[in-house]
Amino acid sequence: MNHSNKKVSVIGAGFAGLASAAILAKNGMDVSVFEKNEMAGGRARTFDQEGFRFDMGPSWFWMPDVYEKFYQIFGYSTSNFYELKKLDPGFAVIFKDQEVWDIPADFEQICYLFEKIENGAGEKLKQFIKEAEFKYQVGMEDVVYKPFHHFTEFLDLNLFKNALKLQLLTSFSSHTRKYFKDERLLALMEFPVLFLGAMPQQTPALYSLMNYAGLKQGTFYPMGGFGEVANSFLKIAEEQGVKIHFNSPVDTIEIIKNRVVGLQTNGLFKSADVLIGAADYAHVEQKLLPKEYRSYTSSYWESRTFAPSSLLFYLGINKKIEKLRHHNLFFDEQFDQHAIEIYKDKKWPTKPLFYVCCPSKTDASVAPAGHENIFILMPIAIGMEDSEDIREDYFERIMERLEKFAGETIRSNIVYKRSYCVSNFIEDYNAYQGNAYGLANTLQQTAFLKPKLKNNKLKNMYYAGQLTVPGPGVPPSIISGQIAANEILKTFQ
Repeated sequence: MNHSNKKVSVIGAGFAGLASAAILAKNGMDVSVFEKNEMAGGRARTFDQEGFRFDMGPSWFWMPDVYEKFYQIFGYSTSNFYELKKLDPGFAVIFKDQEVWDIPADFEQICYLFEKIENGAGEKLKQFIKEAEFKYQVGMEDVVYKPFHHFTEFLDLNLFKNALKLQLLTSFSSHTRKYFKDERLLALMEFPVLFLGAMPQQTPALYSLMNYAGLKQGTFYPMGGFGEVANSFLKIAEEQGVKIHFNSPVDTIEIIKNRVVGLQTNGLFKSADVLIGAADYAHVEQKLLPKEYRSYTSSYWESRTFAPSSLLFYLGINKKIEKLRHHNLFFDEQFDQHAIEIYKDKKWPTKPLFYVCCPSKTDASVAPAGHENIFILMPIAIGMEDSEDIREDYFERIMERLEKFAGETIRSNIVYKRSYCVSNFIEDYNAYQGNAYGLANTLQQTAFLKPKLKNNKLKNMYYAGQLTVPGPGVPPSIISGQIAANEILKTFQ
């Protein structure tokens, strides 16, 4: 089939934008990507300072099969781009009274850990993960690669037959409570849901597939940092002939008779036969499209449940910190209370949970010798005011708990510090109310209930990224780009 005369414009060079661009170019289309920032990767950008290399966003590498599947489309394998290291322990969880659980890489050992905590929990975990593996397999094969234009796709026989087993109508919270009683075990099982997007009570039990990814497949780290992953996508796109324009924010989308004809960037008009909005969906719709061509109203976006925003700190430390692991989850305060303050009360948390990543434990290239590279993330509600004073207040509170855990001073050893929060997400990514991870995975926002992949008023406009199907996180964003590209190939053959 000959697509070579079709000009495609993609807004945004994050994972979704690059994945869709690479696939369309591979199929002979003439593809240009317009990126407002100075480098590719979207939230997975990096920056270098004082000999440290900081990953700005994603730091957990789960679901390696999704990346591998993408690379294979182009005749590559993950190992062509970076070394993927399985972490052992995968991560550590810090509870009250400095109790630390190292979550081993080996699943049998995790079951043994559960058994020690609660009688019978080891066997129950095996059962739980077996179900989760089924959801992962059916979910990853039948559900996430679907465009979900319409409810009927859900009635596809295989999916419908498996619908009960997929537990879309059971809440994650009640599902985990059938298996485990201990609050610490529950927090461990529920954290991927809290960090990626909703109260466990509002999240379908389908998402226990995340537990399968985290506990059974394991936690990996791309040597060199997550920026290496973004670079691999950029390299593939460029090899396919994709033209990438950095520092090129899109100002308006030009439309004639219900068709996109091009866009304006840096005062220039760029024509297009097809457009993919792989930047923030709400921004593309509300700010770049005239009202009559928007699929959704502003009140629609206001009514959605968004995944959290985050307060982040990037720190360079001039010594080693013995007790820190690569991934550290600080659950030394109430899990439920923080969840309510993110999703219900929408206020700055009183006693926050937070996450500390220390990649220099695994990778000497991200910090000078004898130094530590530290990334701190505290999930917060979207749309919060994030003044310098508020950031500093939380910095002190978090550091106090971190130093208490480490058993040594850290603040006096900081040689580099940068904070990042709601206003930065808005400024850098046009993120709706400063969201960090897109839309929450609630039942009302799963599959065909998410904002649609195709604009329903324009014949040649599509969306990709974490605000459409299949959802938040890097693997879903990669898949989203693939789905958008495949829909375009089907339509414009």
